[in-house]
Amino acid sequence: MKLIIHGGFFSESSQSAETKLAKQNALKRIVQDAFRYMQTNHTALETVVYAVELLENDELFNAGIGSQIQSDGIIRMSASLMDGKSQKFSGVINIENVKNPIRVAQHLLKYDDRVLGGEGAIRFARNNAFAEFSTEIPQRRKEYEAKLAATGVGTVGCVALDADGNIAAATSTGGKGFEIPGRISDSATTAGNYANACCGVSCTGVGEDIVSNALATKIVTRVTDGMTLEVAFAKTFAELKTIDGFAGAIAIDKTGNIHHADSHPSMVFASFDGEVMAVFN
Repeated sequence: MKLIIHGGFFSESSQSAETKLAKQNALKRIVQDAFRYMQTNHTALETVVYAVELLENDELFNAGIGSQIQSDGIIRMSASLMDGKSQKFSGVINIENVKNPIRVAQHLLKYDDRVLGGEGAIRFARNNAFAEFSTEIPQRRKEYEAKLAATGVGTVGCVALDADGNIAAATSTGGKGFEIPGRISDSATTAGNYANACCGVSCTGVGEDIVSNALATKIVTRVTDGMTLEVAFAKTFAELKTIDGFAGAIAIDKTGNIHHADSHPSMVFASFDGEVMAVFN
């Protein structure tokens, strides 16, 4: 069993040493909590949802509580989930006023129509007992009013390999801040979140760059076709560089190898296998 999570790029929020340490400590706590959850007979699919929910609940990260505010003053969030075993993908795009978008995405796995956006996603959430909840925090309103968050590239994600060898990936974002309403990020697409029986990947960064490069899908496909995780990352990020893309990614393959990369070294992430803990930025 192995687990890796990310909290987006550190440049997304204050550059203070205090904030950096707080994020690192939060990632350490969350990756350990999520690993213990997986140990108690929970699947990789259940675990990535649980881990991302914890990240959404921490206002240090730009997902769920603490999400960025768009140009019209409204918070719209996106999240997705992919089960490597069943090959089912589900997600919500530009959903408003729910506490945990990843839980709505999880609920959609039961349906034939598994990716919903905007008003449809909101209506689905209300019809399925997801209470109205404002994820705005004072700091985000202050940033919005002062127009200080225009370069935000925050997202959270998790990839898990469970005791049965199943892989799952989940990703959630509060957006980049001040985007045009209706803009769609990578987080609820297979470019930003993808898994199969061979590998799982969760991405963060500039959504348009991630989609243009089909980042997560390329890495997983290359591993499936026989490349090592390291080679698949190297080739895919080399292609990202040709478009001057800004992105980071975390991954686990079916043999338990963990890998990560970023185009601009400031992604915050943590991994844990029950014995070895790694926390980076």
